[in-house]
Amino acid sequence: MTYYPKIPCNGRTVDAAFFLPEGGVSCPAMIFSHGYNSCMTDFYAACEFFSSRGIAAAAFNFCGGGLRDKSGFPTTSMSLATEKEDLLAVFDRVSSLECVDRVFLFGSSQGGMVSALAAEELRDRIGGLMLQFPALCIPDDWSRKYPDGSDIPDVVDMWGMNIGRDFIAAARSMVLSEAVGSYSGDVLIMHGDNDDIVPLHYSEWAAKTYKNARLELFPGEGHGFSERENARMNEMCLEFIKKHC
Repeated sequence: MTYYPKIPCNGRTVDAAFFLPEGGVSCPAMIFSHGYNSCMTDFYAACEFFSSRGIAAAAFNFCGGGLRDKSGFPTTSMSLATEKEDLLAVFDRVSSLECVDRVFLFGSSQGGMVSALAAEELRDRIGGLMLQFPALCIPDDWSRKYPDGSDIPDVVDMWGMNIGRDFIAAARSMVLSEAVGSYSGDVLIMHGDNDDIVPLHYSEWAAKTYKNARLELFPGEGHGFSERENARMNEMCLEFIKKHC
């Protein structure tokens, strides 16, 4: 069964899609968080894969997180903080479902960074954390671009989408080692060794920093996996969830 709830979050509305296994039996759930200027529909195939295997799956749009978002929230007002709020609102809705007994987070790129931030707050309320080339580079990227912070413009065109000063100012002031890494549950990190957007060393750092983390390399893959390697990733995540259920 698939339905499309609208989830309130601090005066804005998060569009989501929930894919529930047939039968209404108790099951684990995954929440998919998309990357920068992406969209929840990018995860529909994965949601169908997991729901067909007895795992509830939820995808959603970050408000202002992409040009395909229909919430009306400006992309220039979006930040890592607002995206974390959106994810936590979706988590609350998913975890309240009667059929769901445990929730796992899956985040891709910027959605991986946001999922890592949320895991620090949710702690043992989640069953585990899965990260696909998580954009842990965001603080360093903006610190390099605006080293003293005084020349950050009000609006920046980043890859065809406008973002605001607040996003950049907050990101460049973030200390990565203080923001993420203390979550003590199991973490599965998946990263291509040909990623030219998020350098592999960030995931290598994360794998060493988290208490219980495993890094899986995807040879030849960049920032976006091939169809074959997406299938491999889905199987890895399926086994990860089964191990914890």
